[in-house]
Amino acid sequence: MTPAPALPAPATLYPALAQVQPSLAGLHPAIAPVSVPAGTVLFTENTPCQGFPLVLHGEIKVSRSSGDGRSLELYRVVPGELCLVSSACLFRVQPLSAHGVTTRASTLLMISPDVFNRWLETPAFRNEVLGLFAERMADLTGLIDAVAFQRLDQRLAAALLGRGPNLALTHQALADELGTVREIVSRLLRRFEREGWLELARERIHILDSAALRAVAAGLPA
Repeated sequence: MTPAPALPAPATLYPALAQVQPSLAGLHPAIAPVSVPAGTVLFTENTPCQGFPLVLHGEIKVSRSSGDGRSLELYRVVPGELCLVSSACLFRVQPLSAHGVTTRASTLLMISPDVFNRWLETPAFRNEVLGLFAERMADLTGLIDAVAFQRLDQRLAAALLGRGPNLALTHQALADELGTVREIVSRLLRRFEREGWLELARERIHILDSAALRAVAAGLPA
């Protein structure tokens, strides 16, 4: 990690930080923004939480892995948002239940567990963290519903939509996003191609009929 360039005040993204004690200014330089490249592993499953990340720029993808090497994306953290897994770990003083990786070059503050717990004494910050739990739980409930009750072809069709007509995306990346194996995703993509809904190329997918994919995603006849 290298020192990050100058950025707007973190309290612009996280207003509750204007009220916490000790203040960020009082903690400087022990807590200062750092920049990391895309693909940086910030935390891993079954390890103690070393700090609470506040994203100032970029994005963190938080996923959970299975014993056979598959990975299921739980959510992403962008500037102004908080990480549920990190806060839950610090609340319960238990190992992390997921892993976090930057999806692009990012700048963040890593707040130590001790400072995080002291900040929780500030009502505004505590309410912000508890509000996060409510929002993230709603997101995860939707994810559970999709995994448990939606057919994989519906979830795949939904994953292809909203990215534009030309996707620079591998079958493995889609499998990781959906929490399944590459072979099943490839089989479904070939079926979609036979239907004339998309065209496959090396590490690229060209959408030909987004209306048909929207129908499949909604569980309707295409």
